[in-house]
Amino acid sequence: MAIDFTLSPELEAIRDRVRTFINEVVKPGEAAIEGAGDNEPLEGRDRVEMLIDMRKKAAAAGLWLPHMPEEWGGMGLGHVELAMVQAEAAKSYYGPWVLNCQAPDEGNMHTLLHWATPEQAEKYLRPLCEGKVWSCFAMTEPEVAGSDPTLIQTSGYQDGEEWVLNGHKWFISNAHRANFAILIVRTEDDPELPQAANTAFIIDLPHEGWNEVRQIETMHGSTGHSEILIEDLRVHERQMLGGRGQGHMLGQYRLGPARLAHCMRWIAQAETALDMMVARSLERFSHGSILAEKQGIQWMIADSAMELYQSKLMVLHAASKIDAQEDFKSEVSMTKHFVANALNRIIDRSIQVHGALGYSTDTPLAHMYQQARWARFADGADEVHQFRIAQRTIAAYKDHGTTRRATGDLPV
Repeated sequence: MAIDFTLSPELEAIRDRVRTFINEVVKPGEAAIEGAGDNEPLEGRDRVEMLIDMRKKAAAAGLWLPHMPEEWGGMGLGHVELAMVQAEAAKSYYGPWVLNCQAPDEGNMHTLLHWATPEQAEKYLRPLCEGKVWSCFAMTEPEVAGSDPTLIQTSGYQDGEEWVLNGHKWFISNAHRANFAILIVRTEDDPELPQAANTAFIIDLPHEGWNEVRQIETMHGSTGHSEILIEDLRVHERQMLGGRGQGHMLGQYRLGPARLAHCMRWIAQAETALDMMVARSLERFSHGSILAEKQGIQWMIADSAMELYQSKLMVLHAASKIDAQEDFKSEVSMTKHFVANALNRIIDRSIQVHGALGYSTDTPLAHMYQQARWARFADGADEVHQFRIAQRTIAAYKDHGTTRRATGDLPV
């Protein structure tokens, strides 16, 4: 078995193009939007025009939709190849959005590509790929644990050719600006399997019966994670996405690759934090030497370097499992848990090395730290992933007398 972590010249060229585009187009655009230095942030029409202009440049540069097939206007990259693009794109806050490979739209594109009818794909997937619309995925509810979709209480009953939906959703990312939602609803009262109770519907927005209560204020501000009250919302049966009772399966299909895509972007953030940590240690003088010469700082750098190395290997291996159409649930679960925690630790160490400067908003570290905290519970809380990993490890030993299958099934 060949183990080769090198890229072909063609893919190396793509990575270089992405890196150059982020450095020369997106980062300067981001600085203008956010008001770097003494400049005022862009607002209103000027802000929107800057964002759209960067997207147009990405499309012209052939860096649009790296995760989608060429027939849908994408670059047709596999998940291993996508990892290198996301890891470069996410070194800028707006990078994934400019390349149109940002959450939650990226996951919704994969979902529609696999589950939508031809008519649904043309109506919803096509404009999403063209960057003309926004979308959201509405599953999480405040009354029940978001990590257990079998507990969903939002319900629907059929009335002729329509379904009538009622329920309560929250932390629905992008809902405030979305043109449509993929909504997960309980439609089956007593299925043989708990996982067969839910059904997905595509909801055009705005829609009568879809009421945005508020954008929830989080530790990084109010940025589009909405609370939604659904009251007697009527939707035609042709808006069902996938089959009746397949909502759980659809959600799990969406979440696996989406979790890994988050990890790809988190690697970029972790690498940025480590780069900043080392740069600071080389320039800051204290108590007779630069910080880089002090053992305590060296340990923080070493721990961060090792964790970033592990994160990259885990992402590449999990991505290769997806590309090979092998069972990837365990690998993605372990990767998501590890990378999310490594991200938090690496950013925290970088802030520590920067001292008060890192705690201020004069560097991006404070904002990165605020954003990173949600990684440990979004798309499955740490404890749920640990629970599933343990279950699979125990099952592997029971079935095969060894835990090898649960630890990547690697040739070592």
